[in-house]
Amino acid sequence: MSDLDLSPLLHRLESYHSRGRTSLLPALHDAQQIYGYIPRVAAEAVGQALNVPLAEIYGVIEFYSLFYSQPVGKTVIHVCNDPACALAGSETLFKQIRFQQEAAPTGNSSSSLTIEMAPCLGLCEHAPAVLVQGQPVARADRQTWQDLVSGRGERPSSLLGGTVSILTANCGLGHTVELSEYLDLGGYQALRKALQTPPRQIIEEIKAAGLVGRGGAAFPTGLKWEAAANAPGSVKYVVCNADEAEPGTFKDRVLMEDDPHSILEGIIIAGYAIGAQKGYVYIRGEYLLPYQAMKKAVEDAREAGFLGNNILDTDFNFDIEIRRGAGAYICGEETALFESIEGKRGFPRLKPPFPTTHGLFGKPTVINNVETLANVPVIIRKGAAHYRKLGTEKSPGSKLFCLSGDVVRPGLYEVPFGIPFHHLLYDLAGGVRPGHHLQAALFGGAAGAFATPDHLNVRLTFEDLKEAGLPLGSGVITVFDETRDLRDICLRLARFFAEESCGKCYPCQMGTQRQFEILERIARGEVQQEDWERLQDVGWTMTDSSLCGLGQTAASAILSAMKHFPHLFQPI
Repeated sequence: MSDLDLSPLLHRLESYHSRGRTSLLPALHDAQQIYGYIPRVAAEAVGQALNVPLAEIYGVIEFYSLFYSQPVGKTVIHVCNDPACALAGSETLFKQIRFQQEAAPTGNSSSSLTIEMAPCLGLCEHAPAVLVQGQPVARADRQTWQDLVSGRGERPSSLLGGTVSILTANCGLGHTVELSEYLDLGGYQALRKALQTPPRQIIEEIKAAGLVGRGGAAFPTGLKWEAAANAPGSVKYVVCNADEAEPGTFKDRVLMEDDPHSILEGIIIAGYAIGAQKGYVYIRGEYLLPYQAMKKAVEDAREAGFLGNNILDTDFNFDIEIRRGAGAYICGEETALFESIEGKRGFPRLKPPFPTTHGLFGKPTVINNVETLANVPVIIRKGAAHYRKLGTEKSPGSKLFCLSGDVVRPGLYEVPFGIPFHHLLYDLAGGVRPGHHLQAALFGGAAGAFATPDHLNVRLTFEDLKEAGLPLGSGVITVFDETRDLRDICLRLARFFAEESCGKCYPCQMGTQRQFEILERIARGEVQQEDWERLQDVGWTMTDSSLCGLGQTAASAILSAMKHFPHLFQPI
């Protein structure tokens, strides 16, 4: 590859020189976009421009699944194999594509294809889903071979439902809401109001509203902001965690694609409240369309004066940078996400210290997920008291739920906290597919727990679900009817964690592998007498001693299945 034309890459690298290693992921994305993969000479050029050793660059390339160090096909197809897509026949689809590729005449365009199985693509309501050169294709099993390979397949559109429309008020319109339309709909009025209010009062309003994190941890947002605001230092950051990779989750994708400015407005208000000067939005690598929508929204907001210096004629200076990940579930963990932004492999950090004092680049940082930040303009515009009119005392406001699997109307549902699970599943989503009944529902994604028909009357709140032993998580509910083999579902979850473990801590690295091996044997019907105890030991060891949330929750769904369906794990 010594004759490779590096001029297009060198031109792009000129803008990265001053920022150094933190620009490593953007630079590698540029190299791969230009050449189709990252040749050695391109990696060397990136290293020289950013002053990063070549060995460390390859360490980063090999860590992220969407980077290629060897040539791949001109067209790359990713076929999703998360539980929802697997139920819809994604593995059969994968085999069909491979068969048609192999059967195609030599010289046919199919010979330039690379086809890979992939973890959840965030398109669960459109199962089985694929990506063709990063472009999403819905219900891929219904597409012709020619349309699928060419990327002309059915494009997904937001499937929205529920009983309220607050966070989703600007979604489902069939297009991305541009800045002018957002302003006509009352956009950035919350920011104008915030900039006329002392920052401490903004934080108190968020605390009074009772807003907690919507990404799964449910930490009080106002307390997090307060801690960062009180942390010493003049340099602070706000980070939007848009690395939505939990199997079954797609709500953040819809918000980013349809209503990106609502998220930006929340980020800017957060920056003002804590005294930050810069924000980052870290979007998972599989989300090309949300990345493009958010990037354009930032450019438009900056041009209109909502970002940059002296925002809306005040002395507040704040800007936002959009970052795209490259395929690593672990980067949804907040400190691993920081490492990725800093141009490193996404290994989680030891805590404490916590991000509010030592976060991105070692500075005080607030990190919230997309849905959390989208709530902020609503609270500031209408006030905490109005916000609390919905939901319950301990779970105020509305919540986005992602329903997929064996459900009549899979999609994104916005409802007030407090409605029963039965109402969401049967009255709003149409119930289990015709002719079948509910066997189980996985709450919280791969890191969640199984519900049974006995849980249908449980109210969807943090407090009620906790009492029932179920996580609210990020709002994932995957439904399984009585025909589904839950052993197979558990095996898929175990495989997911075994593949996604970063390997930094031994309990998770070894535990996820042992869990997968045991479940693989059980799925074959080769259950051993000791398997029950082995799974319990491995599961609780990971839960109690893993470094981060990945290992701490890698066994949660398996342990819950053992509780509710013990016969699946016992010798016949």
